[in-house]
Amino acid sequence: MRLSDELYAFPWQSLTENNCNSYLIDGPFKILIDPGHQHLFTELQHSLEAINIKLEDIDLIIGTHIHPDHIEAVQSFSSLSTMVTIHEIEYHYFQKYISYSHDFNLRPDFFLIEGTLKAGDIELDVIHTPGHSPGSICIYWPSHKALFAGDVIFEQGVGRTDLPGGDGDQLKNSIGRLSSLDIELLLPGHGSLIRGQEEIVRNFSLVEEIYFDML
Repeated sequence: MRLSDELYAFPWQSLTENNCNSYLIDGPFKILIDPGHQHLFTELQHSLEAINIKLEDIDLIIGTHIHPDHIEAVQSFSSLSTMVTIHEIEYHYFQKYISYSHDFNLRPDFFLIEGTLKAGDIELDVIHTPGHSPGSICIYWPSHKALFAGDVIFEQGVGRTDLPGGDGDQLKNSIGRLSSLDIELLLPGHGSLIRGQEEIVRNFSLVEEIYFDML
């Protein structure tokens, strides 16, 4: 799904297998956000090839967090020069809770910190948003007013906090921070994309009203 000249979304449509939405920032420096499960990666690879993007064209993979349905497919890039990055807290979380139960290696080339990430002529704001997982991050693209939200907030929903490392109070704080951004395009890790500031503001309000007392 082409959203703009520089932005593609690959929403996961299956109702029988869990996987995440993936996103491509397509410019001279190409960034893939959340490549998903390894055993389901062929579908994303075919979607990339349909827009003339080969795996070796991807310069950087950003993982919003390290749950396998978001990051496991980095294995498909292991023989390439593609860089991989996550938040350092999330890497320690991976080593403690994930690596022993899932047979895949994760060796980030560098760690993200909160602040501006410059990649070629692209500038992205990295926002540390714990709650769903300790080192979860969201990516805000100011020039497009687009928020890559990972599993922090969805259309009429929020990320789980019952997995190891989850924390309801942290998730509420993270969502509160995101709600202050000027967003025209909310790109969640699962489910439908939300377009338009009015709809996005309404969704933040609905999530707070329905979910915050439960977290």
